[in-house]
Amino acid sequence: MPFSRIEYVHGGVHLPRLGLWLDPSRPKAGAVFVSHAHSDHTAAHRSVILSAPTAHLMRLRLGGDRTEHCLSFGKATEFHAGEIPFRLTLLPAGHILGSSMAYIEAGGQSLLYTGDFKLRSGLSCEPCQLRPADILIMETTFGRPHYRLPDPTQTWQALADFCHETLAAGATPVLMAYSLGKTQEVLAGLKTTGLTFALHEQAHLMTQAYEAHGVSFPAYACFDGSELDGKVLIWPPAALRSKLLKGLPRLRTAAITGWAMDASCRFRMKADTAFALSDHADYPELLEAVKQVNPSQVWTLHGSAADFADSLRQHGYQAAPLSQPDQLSLILGC
Repeated sequence: MPFSRIEYVHGGVHLPRLGLWLDPSRPKAGAVFVSHAHSDHTAAHRSVILSAPTAHLMRLRLGGDRTEHCLSFGKATEFHAGEIPFRLTLLPAGHILGSSMAYIEAGGQSLLYTGDFKLRSGLSCEPCQLRPADILIMETTFGRPHYRLPDPTQTWQALADFCHETLAAGATPVLMAYSLGKTQEVLAGLKTTGLTFALHEQAHLMTQAYEAHGVSFPAYACFDGSELDGKVLIWPPAALRSKLLKGLPRLRTAAITGWAMDASCRFRMKADTAFALSDHADYPELLEAVKQVNPSQVWTLHGSAADFADSLRQHGYQAAPLSQPDQLSLILGC
C-alpha cells in the first residue's frame, strides 16, 4: 500500500514509499513539497515542488539556488521519486498567498495534506479548495473547542476604530503583525477606512511581491524612521525593540493574531490590546474540513493535535496525532 508508512520527521511528513517529503524544516534531497513560504515550512532544499507565488516569496525570504517545480492549482503532475510513482495536485489552502495543499494519488489511494490552511475567505490570498481523500493529514493549530473566531466584519471595524481613535488622540497605532501573510491581510482588511500605512522593510518587500501577483492594497510606504505623518505602523512583533521606533511618541500597540481568542494574549505579547484575526482554521473550520474531505483515516499535526484527534474520535472518525517526537513512524492499517 502506498501510504502504509507515514513518518513525522524534522517538523515535516515523510512518505518513504513515494520518496516524498511534505514541509520538512531541514534540508532534504529528493521530492520535497513546500506548502507556503513561512520560515517554519521552508529550508534550503535542492529541489522543491510548490506554487509560483510560493516560489517567488521563498526566493525573497530564503535566497539560494534550487530547482523549482512550480505547479498550477488543480493540475495533476506525475512524479517517480521512490518505490511507487504518484500524482500530485496542488489545491489552494487559503493560508497566505500561494499556500497549497498537496492532493496525492498513488496505487489506487488518495491522501490530502493540508499544510496550514483556513476555510474562511481571505482578503489577500486564494480561497481554500478541499477535495475528498482516503487519508487526511491536517494541521490543528486551533484544535480545541474554545477556539472560535469572532465575526471578521466586526473585528475589522473594531480594528479600524482603534486606529482612528489612537490617531485622534495624537498617538501612533502600531499593529503587531508578521511580515508575510498577516501584514497583507491587515492592509486589505483596512483598505476602505481612509487610513494610510507605514511598514517594516521586510513587510514592505513581501507586500510588493503580493502586488506582483495581482493583489491590491491601500497606500503604504516603507518606514525608515522619519516622520509618520498620521500613518498607521504595521510591525512584526519580534522587531518592536527596533531603533527605528525609539523616537516615536506615544505608541499604542495592538496584537493581530488568532491567539487573541485567549484572554491572556495581550499580556503575553505585551500589547495594549489584541484583535482575533488568523490565517489558520479555527475549531469549527477544522471539523468542517474533515466533514468535506470525508477520510477513512485522519492524522493531526501541530498545535492541539492530540486534543483534536480525540474530538474526531468522539465524532466517529479514526484519528490520531502524527506530530510526536522526531523519528516516530506510524503504520497505517489500510
